Amino acid sequence: MIKTLEKTGRTEDDAIAAALAELGLDRDDVSVEIVERAKSGFLGIGASPAVVRVSYEAEDEPEAPAEPEIVEAAAEEAPAPAAAAEENPDYAAIRTFLSGLLERMGVKADIEIGPRDNGGVNVNLSGSGMGAIIGRRGETLDAIQHLTNYVVNRGSDKRMHISVDAENYRSKREESLARLAEKMAEKAIKYKRSMALEPMNSYERHVIHTALQNYEGVTTSSTGEEPNRRVVVSYVKPEPTSNKPQSREWA
Repeated sequence: MIKTLEKTGRTEDDAIAAALAELGLDRDDVSVEIVERAKSGFLGIGASPAVVRVSYEAEDEPEAPAEPEIVEAAAEEAPAPAAAAEENPDYAAIRTFLSGLLERMGVKADIEIGPRDNGGVNVNLSGSGMGAIIGRRGETLDAIQHLTNYVVNRGSDKRMHISVDAENYRSKREESLARLAEKMAEKAIKYKRSMALEPMNSYERHVIHTALQNYEGVTTSSTGEEPNRRVVVSYVKPEPTSNKPQSREWA
């Protein structure tokens, strides 16, 4: 379940930091919308704090997958590779589940597992059948990531975030989305109107919001209902400059 939290701060970064501190989450775990940018005012008059809305996935127990018997069989029947015995228990559990799931999908892949910079685990799949693993706009890859997190974290006292990638698809997609975000921001400023992007999942919307959170002249928001929820890039009219006379230097 996606929940939201609004926070204020002297700057946008202060408001985001306050929200993350209250939720106990990292920046990569949330999507941020700038509700209102901070205004400094003139000599402190008319100043107002920044307001941000942070969206995050609640820690409720996720629903069981549509075909639990397949998931259970993949986790229980697949023999653990010999290398798994030398891995830490968390990595071994991830490898065992993914090996069984990929075998049932008829896909052979190398599974590389390592730590994330901000905690959690990174998994990268590589091989000849990665098109079927990624799916349309990464939908199959997202489903595999969801199932992996559900099965490995089930019954555990601590929740470990597992990011599953294939042939570095996510980093390539992030670069493509960042370029798209800047292109739409340029159009919003040029035509002085809002620009709506195509429907995206929460991960892709998060990438767009992050790419433009400090982009001068625009603000971003999300509109619509899943699965047709999309990001809107809106033009922000510059604040009027002070009427105070400017000093001149005469040559």
